[in-house]
Amino acid sequence: MKRLKFNKDNIGLYLILLLSAILNFTNLSIEGYANQYYAAGVKSMTMSLKNFFFVSYDPAGFVTIDKPPLGFWIQTIFAKIFGFSGISILLPQAIAGVVSVALIYVLVKRYFGKTAGLISALVLATTPVFVADSRNNTIDNMLLMTLLFAVLALMKALDTGKLKYLLLSLVLVGVGFNVKMLEAYMIIPAVYITYVLASKISFKKRIGYLSLATVVLLIVSLSWAIIVDMTPQSMRPYVGSSTDNSELELIIGHNGLERLGLGRNTGFGGGFGGGRIGNFNGGEFRRYFGNFNGQFNQGTSRTSVDTVSSATKNGSSSNSTQNTPHANQGNFPRFNGQNGANPNFAGGNFERPNGNRGGMFGGDEKASILRLFSNNSLSDQIIWLFPMAIFGFLAEILRKRLKRPFDDGRKLSLILWISWLVPVFIYFSFTTGMFHPYYLTMMAPPIAALTGIGIVSMWEMYQDGGAKSWLLPLSLVADSLVELLILYYHYNTSNITKYIMLSVAVLSIGSAVVLSLTTFAKNGGFKVKKAMLTVGVIGLLIAPTIWSATTLFYPMNGTMPSAGLELMTGRNRFDFGGGDINGSTDSKLISFLEKNKGSAKYLLVVSSSQSADSIIIKTGEPVMALGGFSGSDNILTLSQFKELVKKGEVRYVMTGGMDRGSNSEIMNWVRENGKLVPTSQWSSTNSTQGGIGFGGFGRDFGELYDLKGVNAN
Repeated sequence: MKRLKFNKDNIGLYLILLLSAILNFTNLSIEGYANQYYAAGVKSMTMSLKNFFFVSYDPAGFVTIDKPPLGFWIQTIFAKIFGFSGISILLPQAIAGVVSVALIYVLVKRYFGKTAGLISALVLATTPVFVADSRNNTIDNMLLMTLLFAVLALMKALDTGKLKYLLLSLVLVGVGFNVKMLEAYMIIPAVYITYVLASKISFKKRIGYLSLATVVLLIVSLSWAIIVDMTPQSMRPYVGSSTDNSELELIIGHNGLERLGLGRNTGFGGGFGGGRIGNFNGGEFRRYFGNFNGQFNQGTSRTSVDTVSSATKNGSSSNSTQNTPHANQGNFPRFNGQNGANPNFAGGNFERPNGNRGGMFGGDEKASILRLFSNNSLSDQIIWLFPMAIFGFLAEILRKRLKRPFDDGRKLSLILWISWLVPVFIYFSFTTGMFHPYYLTMMAPPIAALTGIGIVSMWEMYQDGGAKSWLLPLSLVADSLVELLILYYHYNTSNITKYIMLSVAVLSIGSAVVLSLTTFAKNGGFKVKKAMLTVGVIGLLIAPTIWSATTLFYPMNGTMPSAGLELMTGRNRFDFGGGDINGSTDSKLISFLEKNKGSAKYLLVVSSSQSADSIIIKTGEPVMALGGFSGSDNILTLSQFKELVKKGEVRYVMTGGMDRGSNSEIMNWVRENGKLVPTSQWSSTNSTQGGIGFGGFGRDFGELYDLKGVNAN
């Protein structure tokens, strides 16, 4: 094994990797268990090989996580080695982030030199959404690392013309599919376009090789899903968020067509039943709470909510508020863990601290070519260096680096990065499907690569003089203006914003002015010009670096991770992960349930996973999420549920949350036949509606019922 050598050739890379490690690992414990839905699944997967293989959400193997297994298998292995904790399940993503930074350096340096590689690595290491994902147990950066290894194999295939490297590349994409399903295929256009255009290999051979590799890709991608679907349903958990207990349907539906805005909304993944969560005036939320444009009163009783639900089932208008007298006044309960007025709910989308409306689902933002530059929840996570990346690609075109034949790695590398960036940018700009802002990490590698390539290329053009030399200062100004626009959106968030804006203007725009004034000094001023370029690039990196660094001091939203100054305000902490894992209500409830569980198989039955996450994490006991993640999975019929009650496997049921279909029928039966447990016995709150529920909403609506001795015939 080679010893690490700290010299001028590699010290820059080591410093960037150190920076990436600092951003990814420092104070990681403040994130707790991050996404508690995934954390509960990993806890369950550590408890048996069956749970591990099928990615069971709960210890009893009732329902699965709505994602493929590989990312969570790795988290589970870390949890088994280091013990289950928030740190152990976050470590794999933090490591994947640092490895990805090293990979982007290797990929860019190979064809464009060390300086381009270092700039690319630095840009990726400081991209806010990339850092946010590296500090969370969502598996997007695990996928990103896998895809970068696939790119490494692809470029080897193009350099050597050997089939084995192409096969390895698409095998790795298939592995990525088993990390995050169809999100892995976002790189497919880049892989296929680049390989088809590679003129070093004969066209006939290219098509033949690519056809064979495609078959291998599909086999690797679908292998686990087919094994699961071939397993008798009685011998495995229900496939969460599917409509027919099938992994293939999950791939096509919830994790496929829904992401394109073409499929059905199965629930929380695409909204509360009929409407997306980013629009609280529609769908299931209206069905439960009426049509409101203000705040929900914390005193609204469970009875009034049930009345609305009942009226809906009987055909009455769900928009009526006659049975919900508090629907347009008072306080919305327990937003961010606190009672109190919350004007940010008015009208639907969450309003960010600076006054803009930012939906938690990217598809809810207005679709247009300007979506990622607009005042929303997306722009400040990824778009900082996007203009520089585009200018960088244009610079290579102006230098005629993309002329046929495409027979060298430099040309093919450029084709790869732009073919990765453009389709993904178009998708995130125009899709009306459901995607989370943290998916934008998929744009980070091509932006980083083209930025590094472009800055070096434009610097060389600048030194050559002529009309093309103006591209470098122009790119600095253009990117600075975009950054200032994004910063302006956050002008009232913190005084820090004003200082960042001043820094960008002085350093980047100022250096562009100096570079413009000295562009004709061909025979002198080299050091000044180089210094000005360095200052300009530093100016462009200040804002994204500060955005990324906020994650070191302030915890992110575990369910919707993002970086930025808004973490300082705490206003983005709307969490759908089951509430405060250390909450006193949960502790008293757990104590009550464990004391009285008896011989029951399940500690508790709840509507959806949001009510079960923290209990599973804290106890490792089986908790039945009756409707899966969102409450919309129809896993049991009423007769099947009654059979469990008769066998004594189910005793305590917490109503509330978002139950639909057969689940609603089951919960109504529980209310009609079960014995209501006084709140004082299991809750530390004084509210008549204590307890837990749908990501904080249901907490104040839940009621605990005891089914012991109930006639379930």
